[in-house]
Amino acid sequence: MSDSINYGHLMHQAMRGLLAQVLRDVAKDGLPGAHHFFITFETKAEGVDIPDWLIERYPDEMTIVMQEWFANLVVTDDEFSITLNFGDTEVSMKIPFDAIRTFVDPSVEFGLRFDATEDATAPDEPEESPMIDAIDEPDEIAASHEDAEIVSLDSFRK
Repeated sequence: MSDSINYGHLMHQAMRGLLAQVLRDVAKDGLPGAHHFFITFETKAEGVDIPDWLIERYPDEMTIVMQEWFANLVVTDDEFSITLNFGDTEVSMKIPFDAIRTFVDPSVEFGLRFDATEDATAPDEPEESPMIDAIDEPDEIAASHEDAEIVSLDSFRK
């Protein structure tokens, strides 16, 4: 038993659960209205299953877009699999939620960023794990990850 509550780890778990639920709903009912997602993930993270040519092209991270066409969306508690179109080629991929670094739905200005170092922090370590950032300008993230303005949840901690 730890001497403190690891809020950072708990927040990461909760937000990944939120993503899983959103994707489950989309798998069941499709994308409603103008909703669409930009999902950035680490291509070499444990459990990621994408073709080698995509890893060669995106050796560190890759952003996929779920918008007009996707197929075979299957969501579990730990990961999702999906088929996307890359240059008229259907590509199946599996992405663990732990590999996701950003999730943005620009249609409603919603976004999350997960710190890559959080996964390396043990769940019982005190307050050392980073927090989730709420993305303040999802449209900017979608257009350019470097120009994004991030609002850190750390600013609300005492």
